[in-house]
Amino acid sequence: MSYSEFALPTIVKAFQLILNERTDLFAQVPELALSEYFAMTLKEHVPLALAINTEKARSELIIAVMLVELRKRLDYRISVFSGVELNVDAQQGLHGVCDFIITRSAEQLFVSAPVLIIVEAKNENITGGLGQCIAAMLAARLFNAREGQDIPTVYGAVTSGSVWKFLQLVDNTVYIDLEEYHINNAGKILGILVYIAEGAWALLPV
Repeated sequence: MSYSEFALPTIVKAFQLILNERTDLFAQVPELALSEYFAMTLKEHVPLALAINTEKARSELIIAVMLVELRKRLDYRISVFSGVELNVDAQQGLHGVCDFIITRSAEQLFVSAPVLIIVEAKNENITGGLGQCIAAMLAARLFNAREGQDIPTVYGAVTSGSVWKFLQLVDNTVYIDLEEYHINNAGKILGILVYIAEGAWALLPV
């Protein structure tokens, strides 16, 4: 198996996970004001991506643009990876290509200290991407442990570009956020991404 082959019931059973779907994970995270440039970029990109209505268009015109803005907001202290392999444990199915990885390291030549895994929802099916996302989150935590990076919490997101659903992995519990966030509320999405990435970055010395 690989990340993309895990359905939600499969990953829960295979790794004896506990699901918590009753928590509003980011209720206290404030929206961030968008820069004029970023707001104009979204105004141009989002209608085009939705009109084209392919995963590639949504990935390139919305998701990637959001993550580039995240990196800029954090003064380039994090790295953004797209379409890279994260092969951690093939026997357990924890291997394959990740759509996007955010790391707490500024190193852009190789993946180091992943803290956020982002999965593109296939056919705009957010729920269908949860198993794949959780599998990659488990791999990220195992990867960090092997590298001596004590990052106890790993985050994930499943997104169609226009809709974002966030997850949190702590011990053997996966918290699936109650809320889904639409790109119309880009300030809240950006605020959550900054909260996740900046919080993970601040926990450890650079």
